Amino acid sequence: MFTGLIEEVGRVVFINAGRDFARLRIEAKKVTEGTKIGDSIAVNGLCLTAVLVEEGFFEADVMAESLRRSSLGRLRPGSLVNLERAMAADGRFGGHIVSGHIDGTGEIVGFTKEGIATVVEIGAEAVLLYYIVEKGSIAIDGISLTVMDVGRTSFRVGVIPHTGSETTLLSRQPGDIVNLETDIIGKYTEKFLNNKKPGASDDITLEFLAENGF
Repeated sequence: MFTGLIEEVGRVVFINAGRDFARLRIEAKKVTEGTKIGDSIAVNGLCLTAVLVEEGFFEADVMAESLRRSSLGRLRPGSLVNLERAMAADGRFGGHIVSGHIDGTGEIVGFTKEGIATVVEIGAEAVLLYYIVEKGSIAIDGISLTVMDVGRTSFRVGVIPHTGSETTLLSRQPGDIVNLETDIIGKYTEKFLNNKKPGASDDITLEFLAENGF
C-alpha cells in the first residue's frame, strides 16, 4: 500500500521492451535505501516489484496488463518518474489509500495559475470520471491530490508549489498521458451495494425479521 506522497523523482536509464512485457532500470537514490529484491516501489503510481537493487538504481518487470492500463509503455530512456516505496507500518498516513493498481489513463488538458496553486485539468473517460468525486482523492502518476471539481469529460486538481517542485506533474505538457487511480473505497462500496452475498436471499420474510431481532 502507498500514500501518494512522492519520495523522489527518478530517471529511466534503459528499457528492455518486448511485445507484452518490459523491464525498467531506474536511477534513484532515496527509494533504494533499505530496499530489497521483492519489495514494492510505485513508479508513476504503478506498483512494481524490485527484481534487482543496487546502489543508485533498481530494476522492475512490467507485465502486459500493466502496460495496457498505464502510460509506462510510453517511457523512454531519460524519462523522469515519480517514485514511492510501500508504506512502512509505523509511517505517517499523509496522503490517501493508494494501491498502486492503475484504473486507466487521462490526458492533460491544460494548466491555469490560481494564486499560489497551479490548477491542472485532466480529461478522462466516463468510466473513470464515475468514480471521481469533488473534494475526493485521486492519484495522478502516483501523486495524491484532492479533486477540485468534476465535469462531463474532465476533472481538475490544484497543485501547490511544494508538490509541483517534488514531482513531475507540472513539467508535463497538454496532451501528455498520466496514470489515474481512483479512490479504492468508492469501488469497494459500489460492489458491496450492487452485489448480494452468494447464497443470500432477496426476500425479506417475517421469519427473517424475527431471527434478526425485529
